[in-house]
Amino acid sequence: MDWLLDAAAWLTDPANWRGSRGVPTLLVEHLGLTAASLGLACLVALPLALWIGHTGRGGVLAVQVSNVGRAVPTLALLTILVLADRPFGLTTLSALVAFTAFAVPPIVTNTYVGMRDVDPDAVDAARGMGMTGMQVLLRVELPLATPLLMTGVRLAAVQLFATVSIAAIAAFGGLGRIVTTGLANRDVGQVVAGAAVIAGLALLVELVFEVAGRAVDPAARARRRSAARAEAAAGTPTT
Repeated sequence: MDWLLDAAAWLTDPANWRGSRGVPTLLVEHLGLTAASLGLACLVALPLALWIGHTGRGGVLAVQVSNVGRAVPTLALLTILVLADRPFGLTTLSALVAFTAFAVPPIVTNTYVGMRDVDPDAVDAARGMGMTGMQVLLRVELPLATPLLMTGVRLAAVQLFATVSIAAIAAFGGLGRIVTTGLANRDVGQVVAGAAVIAGLALLVELVFEVAGRAVDPAARARRRSAARAEAAAGTPTT
C-alpha cells in the first residue's frame, strides 16, 4: 500500500501544481487537444450522419466504415503520422488527425441510429404539412434524434479525454506526461497519481456531457416545462 501513500504525497505536493509542468498547465494542454479533436470530429461526423440518416442512403456502409475505424489503434496511427513527412511529423496536426479519427466513429454511429429511429409517422405528418426535406430534417428528425446524437458526442468526449493521454508518449503535452515521467523515473506514486487525475477528470467530463445532453434534449425540456406549469397551476389559489 506504499504506492497509495506515495500517490497521495505527490498529489499534495505544491510543487506539482505550479510551473510549466504543473497539473493545471498540463490540464489546459490536455483539454485543448481534446476539445479541438472533438470539435473537428463533430464537424466531420454530424453533417454526414445527419444526411445519410435523413436520406437513408449509404447508412450501412458509413456504419461499417466507422466500425473499421474503431479497430485502428490510435497509438499506431499517431506513431505513423509522427514519423511521416511534413505537414505531419511531430506537429499538432498529427495529434489532431489521429484523435479526430478516433472520435468520429461513435458520433457517426449514434447519430445515424438516432435519425433512423425517428418515428416515421412524425416524418410523414411533417411532409403532409408541406415541409421541405431540410425543414423535416431540422425541425422534426434532428430534435427527435438529439438524445442519441448527444450520447455519441458524450462517448467520444470521454474516450477522447482518456485516450489523449497517450499523446505524451509521442512527446506531446497533456496529463499523460505525469504518467510517462513517472514511468521514466520509476516513480510508482507519480504514475498512480497521474492515472487517478486522468480517471477522475474523465468522470467529470462524463458528468458534464450528461448534463449538457439533458439540457439540449427538446423532449426533456418540454417535460420540464410541463412539470413547471403543473406545479404552478397546483399552487395557484382558487377564487
